[in-house]
Amino acid sequence: MYNHPLFKIPFRFGLVAGMLGSLVVWVLYYMGKHPFLIPILMDFRIVIYAIFIFMALKIVRDNYLQGTLFFWQGMVGSYVFLITAGLVGALATLGLAFWQKDFLMSYIRSTQMQMTHFKKEFVDNIGSAAYEQQMGQLTNTSAFALASDYFLKSLFIGLFLTIIISVILRKQKQTQ
Repeated sequence: MYNHPLFKIPFRFGLVAGMLGSLVVWVLYYMGKHPFLIPILMDFRIVIYAIFIFMALKIVRDNYLQGTLFFWQGMVGSYVFLITAGLVGALATLGLAFWQKDFLMSYIRSTQMQMTHFKKEFVDNIGSAAYEQQMGQLTNTSAFALASDYFLKSLFIGLFLTIIISVILRKQKQTQ
């Protein structure tokens, strides 16, 4: 089963995309822009995942499935890709947080500054009790929490891309 192209090809592409995403996290951090403070709509993974999911599914469809790709196959292949890329990125984030101690502390400091600077907007949106709770818990943020955040956001970003790309690449043989 794991040797099937629907698993093998997206897994390989997921490894490469995960390493590329990890590289972007490291580069952004060393450039002074903390990668976890970028809004999700501007996240670099949207472009990386869209390109790699499309290429992986197209290769599977054209080279291994005789030009036929059902929607469910696109979803399965995409989630093999997403889980692989998300895990690689999460492990690299965990490694960066343990290797570079300031990674976690700079995230906490920057988030506290943002929450303090935009306190009125946060209180209006989530309420003062939730705001105070978030500020209190922020210092307890761990490297595992950042790695989990990377993985879950990867799945969230990929959910929408997966549906769109699976529909675009879905191709069925014409019955006569």
